[in-house]
Amino acid sequence: MADPTVNSNTAATNPASTGISIRNLYKIFGPTPEKLLEAVQGGMSKEELRDVHGHVLGLRDINIDMPAGGIQVVMGLSGSGKSTLIRHINRLIDPTAGEVLVDVAGQQQDVVRMSNQELLRFRREQTAMVFQKFALFPHFTVLENAEYGLQVQGIAQKKRRERSMQWIERVGLKGYEDNYPNQLSGGMQQRVGLARALSNDAPILLMDEAFSALDPLIRSDMQSVLLDLQQEIGKTIVFITHDLDEALRLGDRIAILRDGEVVQQGTGQQIVLKPADDYIESFVRDVNRGRVIRCRTLLNEGAPIQGPVLDAGLVIEEAARLLSCEGLEAANVANSKGKHLGTISMCDIIAAMVPPDTTEQS
Repeated sequence: MADPTVNSNTAATNPASTGISIRNLYKIFGPTPEKLLEAVQGGMSKEELRDVHGHVLGLRDINIDMPAGGIQVVMGLSGSGKSTLIRHINRLIDPTAGEVLVDVAGQQQDVVRMSNQELLRFRREQTAMVFQKFALFPHFTVLENAEYGLQVQGIAQKKRRERSMQWIERVGLKGYEDNYPNQLSGGMQQRVGLARALSNDAPILLMDEAFSALDPLIRSDMQSVLLDLQQEIGKTIVFITHDLDEALRLGDRIAILRDGEVVQQGTGQQIVLKPADDYIESFVRDVNRGRVIRCRTLLNEGAPIQGPVLDAGLVIEEAARLLSCEGLEAANVANSKGKHLGTISMCDIIAAMVPPDTTEQS
């Protein structure tokens, strides 16, 4: 049976596939952070930093490789540093130390070292941001909000209107382009924010708790919209959330922060199957494992058997449903090209869907 390895707080991704690389990033809030950097790097606690020196630790030694064309989720509870981290990518916040390397036209550039002119161009052309509170202009129509970024770039009115209308229609708001934000529901307002971000055609999309203010059903709908769009556009998306279910649904990779530090990072099923510590274990305890674990994780190597063929990327909840409908106890597993990889049994699926009982170990 496959044994997925959990990535630690180190760079492990192939650099050729990396859209954003965070390297040794520190952020200390206060009047003289540079004077305390060495002490923090040496292990000074956040309590001592705050109580003795009057500074606040924002981020400590963050190292994350974010996949190009994929969705990197950064999650954690309030105060964990996730929103501070995403604001370093477009340098709305300057770090105390570290690098933020981005792939621009096939070349890595350090956002931290960009001049003011380079940074302005980077923000306008390479990144777009979707906020939790929508951040729409109340006196602009839906269309005017959607085309605002293009207007700032100096794009001609006809061209920017055509492009904005395409995205307004794509996010399901055709017919509302002349409405104002206060005439729309929360979910519709967030669709405007998404259309505005996508109209810029920036390769990097930053989403800070973008769906957190929405009702559960609308939130789920917006997640579906994002996943559908990502199949088409293949942006490098950094998505901030405090909700594990949302992280598992959206993230190609997930990094979990606590007190400004990365506790664990990897794929959703790596984190669910091998939580790094009790803190992560408490997060994943109530997760529906059947919707996270995929057939490739449970396959047993061996020759093909008589029975159906399941895709290796299929979640085991769906695999169990298919096997149950056919009254079968096992199936073959193949990759996307149809190559046989092994077999999977209903017995293994059921065992994997039930989290281990840790009460007897305490």
